[in-house]
Amino acid sequence: MQTLDPPARIRNVRVVRAPTPRRFRTAWVSDVHLGTRSSNAGAFLEFLRDHEFETLYIVGDLIDVWQMRRGIYWPQQHNDVIQKLLRKARKGTRIVYIPGNHDEFVGGFCGYYGHIAIEKHALHMTAGGRRILVIHGHELDTVVQNARWLAFAGDVGYQFLLALNPLINFVRRRFGLGYWSLSAYAKKRVKDAVNFIGEFEKAVVRYAERYQVDAVLCGHIHSAGIRKIGSVDYYNCGDWVETCSALVENLDGEIELLNFNPFQSPATPLVETPELTGAAL
Repeated sequence: MQTLDPPARIRNVRVVRAPTPRRFRTAWVSDVHLGTRSSNAGAFLEFLRDHEFETLYIVGDLIDVWQMRRGIYWPQQHNDVIQKLLRKARKGTRIVYIPGNHDEFVGGFCGYYGHIAIEKHALHMTAGGRRILVIHGHELDTVVQNARWLAFAGDVGYQFLLALNPLINFVRRRFGLGYWSLSAYAKKRVKDAVNFIGEFEKAVVRYAERYQVDAVLCGHIHSAGIRKIGSVDYYNCGDWVETCSALVENLDGEIELLNFNPFQSPATPLVETPELTGAAL
């Protein structure tokens, strides 16, 4: 599989923590997975409190209905996230909710509710005039689309590995080692084995051609990044389970990736690789 080097404007992307509250034209977040113990709702709540946006895209899987069907888990902090989003909408932030595969029931309520819009997908125009297709990303996932039972089974396994992460990193800290995610490592190894990444990239290009856009932005695979696939700019806003990241558009139209991971130090560099990492959830 041949990939092109990213152009100068998106080369050497760094994931950074914003040192002071900032105002953005647009922000994109995905995969908060409220209703699960693995959700970093606290970090997401801080992000919402410390930043203002003209438009906020929630790119799917805000609430994890799959997990909640197995057992209800809804602490006050998760309720605070919902209340904060509603408060931002009341104060004038335009919120666009694009359902994912874990909260697909929301797709039955498409329409406008004050400053909140629920849409299957969205076309975003940047300040610089670039057209971006915004989707959750499960539409590009052959496992979710063609073997739904396997996607459910994979989700159960992923949740189990997430539960092991705290114990593993407790032991690593005892030996002076940094944070390491077993679940992220397992996702990459499994998906590489079934050639998921290559098919996902091809689907990104197909969707860009179908909708005649300059870029495709999604979440779903829990792997934040900005890169080039052929002539198409590809953006992934990551998740709020492990990455704790968001894509933001500055007032001049430039898009950058911010990291709020409580387990990583500030200004953590984003390592660009020839392939996407992560797995479908």
